[in-house]
Amino acid sequence: RASPCHGEGREFESRFPLAVQWGAAKGMVVVVKKQSAFGCRLLFFEERRVIMQILLATTNNGKVRELKEMLGERFEIFCLKDFPQITPAAEDGTTFAENALKKATHAAQFAQMWTLADDSGLAVDILDGAPGIYSARFAGEDSNDNANNAKLLHLLQDVPQEKRTARFISAVAVVSPNGETKIFEGTCEGRILFNAEGSEGFGYDPLFYSDDLQKSFGTASFAEKNAVSHRSRAMEQACAYLKTKINFK
Repeated sequence: RASPCHGEGREFESRFPLAVQWGAAKGMVVVVKKQSAFGCRLLFFEERRVIMQILLATTNNGKVRELKEMLGERFEIFCLKDFPQITPAAEDGTTFAENALKKATHAAQFAQMWTLADDSGLAVDILDGAPGIYSARFAGEDSNDNANNAKLLHLLQDVPQEKRTARFISAVAVVSPNGETKIFEGTCEGRILFNAEGSEGFGYDPLFYSDDLQKSFGTASFAEKNAVSHRSRAMEQACAYLKTKINFK
């Protein structure tokens, strides 16, 4: 049985097994659409040849959906839930790029397929780039978003607005089955607010005022944030690279 990551595009398999089997034999998938006038369900078959399989080294379903949207239906996306034998990689690098590459290389060695991994965090200029690679555990190994945000505000309590510049940084590593590696980075510039604004997003989002959006990430919608985020910018470069490695026929 496929995990939620891999099985997302096959949600009708249990309901229409014969149709799915027939379509698979023809190189097609079943698409179920609801006819608005009568409320009945109609079966369609569409050709969707998979031309590349990719492992995204994460257990985050949201990241998997994001990658699928960027790459399209002709890429088959797996995640670490599909490979329970893959143990967590040691994230002992000194940069986002090093940690992303460690995670991607570790997973690719087990899966033997194209693999992506990302590492990201917040860098505050007056703190010499902190919290940086320690963003998720800035207030301690067992810290949460509230504790991390509280520590950041405490460190910046006497810092004026013009010196509170910061950026989110994301590094995405791509590793091929034969060990070829590429790293792509994306940034999002802004500053740290004096108080949290909004409750959207996660992590430091309510404290981060985006130069692009002219408001905090905590008050931005998912679509707004995704359009300018560091992760999206890095992932878009990685996806463009992957598309050069296959032949669209």
